[in-house]
Amino acid sequence: MKTSWTPIKTAIVLALCGSLGAAAPAFAQANAPVKPQAAAPAGTANATIRPGDDFFAWANGDWLAKTDIPADRSSWGAMAGLAEDTNQRIVKLIEDAARDKAGSSEARKVGDYFSAYMNEAAIEAKGAAPLKPQLDRISAIKDKAGLTRALGESLRADVDPLNNTDFFTENVFGLWVAQGLHDTTRNMPYLLQGGLGMPDRAYYLDSSERMAGLRSQYQKHIAAMLKLAGYTDPEARAAKVFALEVDIANGHASRADSADVLKADNSWTVKDFAANAPGLDWSAFFKAAQLGDQQKFIVWHPSAMTATAALVDKIDLATWKDYLAFHRINQMANVLPKAFVDQRFDFYGKALTGTPQQSVRWKRALGATNEAMEEAVGKLYVAKYFPAENKAKLQQMVANIVDAFGKRVDKLDWMAPATRAQAKEKLKTLYVGVGYPDKWKSYAALKVVPDDAFGNAVRAEQFHYKDEIAKLHAKPDRTEWAMPPQLVNAVNLPLQNALNFPAAILQPPFFDPKAPDAANYGSIGAIIGHEISHSFDDQGSQFDAQGRLRDWWTKEDMEHFKAASSKLVAQYNSYKPFPDLAVNGQLTLSENLADLAGLAASYDAYRAAGGKNASDEGDRQFFTGYASSWRNKAREAAERRGILTDGHAPPQYRTATVRNLDAWYKAFDVQPGQALYLPPEQRVRVW
Repeated sequence: MKTSWTPIKTAIVLALCGSLGAAAPAFAQANAPVKPQAAAPAGTANATIRPGDDFFAWANGDWLAKTDIPADRSSWGAMAGLAEDTNQRIVKLIEDAARDKAGSSEARKVGDYFSAYMNEAAIEAKGAAPLKPQLDRISAIKDKAGLTRALGESLRADVDPLNNTDFFTENVFGLWVAQGLHDTTRNMPYLLQGGLGMPDRAYYLDSSERMAGLRSQYQKHIAAMLKLAGYTDPEARAAKVFALEVDIANGHASRADSADVLKADNSWTVKDFAANAPGLDWSAFFKAAQLGDQQKFIVWHPSAMTATAALVDKIDLATWKDYLAFHRINQMANVLPKAFVDQRFDFYGKALTGTPQQSVRWKRALGATNEAMEEAVGKLYVAKYFPAENKAKLQQMVANIVDAFGKRVDKLDWMAPATRAQAKEKLKTLYVGVGYPDKWKSYAALKVVPDDAFGNAVRAEQFHYKDEIAKLHAKPDRTEWAMPPQLVNAVNLPLQNALNFPAAILQPPFFDPKAPDAANYGSIGAIIGHEISHSFDDQGSQFDAQGRLRDWWTKEDMEHFKAASSKLVAQYNSYKPFPDLAVNGQLTLSENLADLAGLAASYDAYRAAGGKNASDEGDRQFFTGYASSWRNKAREAAERRGILTDGHAPPQYRTATVRNLDAWYKAFDVQPGQALYLPPEQRVRVW
């Protein structure tokens, strides 16, 4: 998953391609006899639960019982803990860079950006004054032509629809720049739905009591922000702004539709916008957005373009101005005085995710610095903490798992030779980035002022937008990274036919050079396999070896693939973390397919690498390593949000994919009658 470093995120941790949220384990049968069937590493296994009843709870029971979610987090787990340790290291590097006047200019910029954010006294002394010029420009809008320019100027490039679980931007539309779906020789501008201050259309349209309560709290948040910025009659203004967002949400595509790239394959010329989405002067909008020289766009969400353009024409100018003002205040709140910061956290932290306590200032400063200069920070981290021998070992593991996946493809009796050849070509041309980018981004054009946190944030925002716009005049680069080295995460990039494994995830508990190979293949190996298999899941399989959106399957092969995938959809639809809320098997299909295929490929690679040394005990280490890597706890509000908006199932259900692998049954003597047991004919087998 690729996600922008938004101010909401107060640390650099992101889950592997998505949410780490988890509800209480939900597999154990209440009346089943409870006795352990196999040994797990000390401190992990729950002796009161059998592996075949709830493998997640069996492997992680002690950790679940002894671990509390930190007060400043909505969830906590293996990845979050690793990210916390990594953050502690990075912040010391940044503080050293701030003190080292003889260091590189880029390192000093990193230090100055961090120091400016940490200088709360300077921020408080300036008050809301830094925001005033921006609000004055909004206030000066006299007509719909001025509104159109303002909407265009607010466009930001921060959303990747193929690898983003948040999927929303507060700006009225989102921009993504990447190679074309069909033309691999040039980068294209993609336009996506946006304009919401809550995570998804469901938060505006769902009739449940909980959602109604969040809507009420959000409207109060709008009013509070406007009041802090000095606006009169904030409650009445907030009501109109909220009503406008409800109208915008009504035009949005659903999460499931957003994840369907075939529904996103819409090429519009500038003239098409005028015909398909009247109400907005699109030529003026694109000129203001620095896209005036672009003749073709890929419109990911046509319904949102049409609906929002109509609202520009329909809704009165005053409401639109208040809408723009609120969102600008909201976006910049974390570099404004404490009252703004606290109000933002009250809604996005406490109300939306159930997080009781805000992160300490240095964590928020680190998140902001990462957002502004992520690769510059990453360069500092790699130089200190990512040894060459780790990279070499990981590259060998990657090669082994790619080879194992290829052999699985060779053995598929249902796949036609033509389809198999295309699949093998994808593997052959796959770019795998390990640790850090082949070439680093330059921040020479970014101006950083040591005592100007607000100005630094604005300039960084403008720098990144110009950097993305510049890609429209350059050829696609399949080796470009989508994640910085210091991020605990990994990603598959379908348009580039590429994978990124940042340095920060390549350390314990996911990768330990001193651990048995079986444990490493079960943890980081499964992650590597997960990302490789994304090239062949329900979404990645639609792209060929060059990253073109193209049907390279025979009709019969695709029918078989869809039939097998539908069984996985049904399997995950049956999981209910809450009595009133089930996992969405279709929404989470891509990730569930990747979990299953990736774990299977990594298991094959482990057995092949181990040769005669592979054993039943090694198999238990392999599967236990996989389950332990997903240990996680989440607050209910965060868990519910994830189920509604995240393309990933909660971790305990991701762990449960082991029930589809025959080797797991043998390793833990899983028998009929146990909760996770599936008869062989019901085990999902895709790759």
